[in-house]
Amino acid sequence: MALWVQYGLMGVYEKHILPRILHLVMRSRDLARLRAELVPQARGRVLEVGLGSGLNLPFYGAGVDAVTGLDASPELLSIAEKNNVGTSFNLDFVARGAEDIPFDDKSFDTVLTTWTMCSIGDVGAALKEMRRVLKPGGELLFIEHGRSPDPKVQAWQDRLDGLWGRCAGGCHLNRDIDGLVREAGFDLHQLETGHLVQGPRMLTYSYLGRAGR
Repeated sequence: MALWVQYGLMGVYEKHILPRILHLVMRSRDLARLRAELVPQARGRVLEVGLGSGLNLPFYGAGVDAVTGLDASPELLSIAEKNNVGTSFNLDFVARGAEDIPFDDKSFDTVLTTWTMCSIGDVGAALKEMRRVLKPGGELLFIEHGRSPDPKVQAWQDRLDGLWGRCAGGCHLNRDIDGLVREAGFDLHQLETGHLVQGPRMLTYSYLGRAGR
């Protein structure tokens, strides 16, 4: 890894290779099944934090008026723009991190995140920003992977977290997602947890939920 940094290969990997890997990996049937369960619940004006390569776009329902896709990776947003075959709602792309969302208070009816909170640098600040821009009565919808309640799995998550993050664009294995959501001031309306997708147990413990201001 040190040689990658020394010769500038890490930047090439993160900018040109990793976005394409993420686009391919995140297209799995298991993940599509969860997208199909969560994304159609979005309503009104939607802020999707971590739009990535736009894999949620086909799952938005008729209740959506507009979607603003926020992502820190211009490369992933470029893939989303190229693959977008047209939507029935207004769609905007914003290349920006989630810790400083460039919109007014109470601007959105729905905030959506899917497999995003794991890779935000200051996820606590980002969640407070999501709450700030959410209208009263609006909802945060999320599906995330994170910390397992199994001590043996936790041990592996903690052990491999740093190495995994360097290979996977800053992704953390061991974040306590529902705790982070509550700490940001949200009230959880619904939460389902467990190994909701197939794969290594340290990667697949999942949090599927809805929360309000």
